[in-house]
Amino acid sequence: MKILFCSLASGSSGNCHLINDGKNSILIDAGLSGRRIENKLKRIDIDPKSLTAILVSHEHSDHICGVGVLSRRYNIPIYANKGTWDGMNTKIGEIKESNIKYFNSAEDFNIKDFNIRPYNIPHDANEPVGFSIRKDKIKISIVTDLGYIDENIIEQAEDSDLVVLESNHDVEMLKVCRYPYFLKRRILSNTGHLSNEAAGNAIVDLVNKNVGSILLGHLSKENNFPELAVATVKNILESEKIVIGEDIGLDIAYRDRISSVYRF
Repeated sequence: MKILFCSLASGSSGNCHLINDGKNSILIDAGLSGRRIENKLKRIDIDPKSLTAILVSHEHSDHICGVGVLSRRYNIPIYANKGTWDGMNTKIGEIKESNIKYFNSAEDFNIKDFNIRPYNIPHDANEPVGFSIRKDKIKISIVTDLGYIDENIIEQAEDSDLVVLESNHDVEMLKVCRYPYFLKRRILSNTGHLSNEAAGNAIVDLVNKNVGSILLGHLSKENNFPELAVATVKNILESEKIVIGEDIGLDIAYRDRISSVYRF
């Protein structure tokens, strides 16, 4: 095994993903309490003391609420761009100066043996990014919290062994739900969240970019459920003669529990 990947949680109640190479462990976001993240790591036999870094995609609370406590508890560096640091600095508590790490959203950087490529995504945060993470020939991409997918984002995810892709809501469920109008409008906007249908259409493009598997992530508790997300995507793929399990793998990054553990 060269790389282990697991989504610890993905949704508006908290987002946190793990990538591990046997020596180093990186969290992509830490939007759960420190204690919950510790417990989830232990369930997949990862010692929280092995955490090497935390990458932060943007400053919304469901991505940062455990960042500060984990950094202080285990002396972990936090990597974010300037816009995200500006947005989260007062929300995560005091951080040791040596653990405050900046990256440029347009430049690759390295953490130990991992190469990290951040790229801008359309979301209503200061400077939100997706990540593509490489080690050797393995590539994993995290593409959630975005209002739409453009050609650049598809190209950034090209050749990924695994992509965590947002499939946030069913549009018709959202339209009739109890959310206030302003929130519905935000979610449906170009800086909101990706629908099941939009995710399915993006996956058609990703199949043609040599992507191995998709984890549908950031599913809404109120306006989606796993079976619906999978069925919507499956219908779109089948209409394009794309066979799940042969042309592309498909699974769920769950809101309330750990995903499958992937080993590459």
